[in-house]
Amino acid sequence: MISAQEWSDGRRLWDFHQMHHELRRCSVAIGLGSHDLGVAETAADLYRDGMMPLIVFTGATSRTTQDRMPRGEAVHYRERALELGVPGSAVLVEPHARNTGENIRFSRAVLEQAGVEVSSVLLISKPYEERRAYATACKLWPEVEFVSASTPMTFEAYVDSIGDPRLVMDMLVGALQRLLVYPAKGFMTDQAVPDDVVAAYERLCREGFTSRLVRGSADAAT
Repeated sequence: MISAQEWSDGRRLWDFHQMHHELRRCSVAIGLGSHDLGVAETAADLYRDGMMPLIVFTGATSRTTQDRMPRGEAVHYRERALELGVPGSAVLVEPHARNTGENIRFSRAVLEQAGVEVSSVLLISKPYEERRAYATACKLWPEVEFVSASTPMTFEAYVDSIGDPRLVMDMLVGALQRLLVYPAKGFMTDQAVPDDVVAAYERLCREGFTSRLVRGSADAAT
């Protein structure tokens, strides 16, 4: 059973993880692979709205997607986007990336090989991965302006869509830990984390929402 305080703390992390960027037209979109086909659906919506002329879907498979997406996350994303009316000529596939850093580096290489000039990227991810993806992209491709996007969804609606509140809490905590420890490892840019967000994170760690933490890292919950 999740307490009222834990729900409040989870909602606080959820709000912080989203960048709340104002969407605008960009040179290209990059859709980050995961279990969530909503990324592909949001990319298709934004393409139809004229927000970008080209989409790169990036991602291999992981232990959480190998059964659901056996052909690879990027391939399944492309198939879903085409079902929703995006023309095949507007989609590139990067099928090898296995983490966010590789998503960015490998997508950049695909775009360079295709001769696409990029000054801005609409970075499409799961809602709670917006900030982590943004910080990673800014570190690895600083010459480009990134605009974060995800499926518009409340915290409660996302929990309902996953069907496992504890798993969602664990994912929010794990994503926050990475924002705290990865900048020192050179994986992403620093993100100023407000004290109330750190406090919520620490409380959730103490309550055992820790399955997605990177073990062996010095973090604010120790």
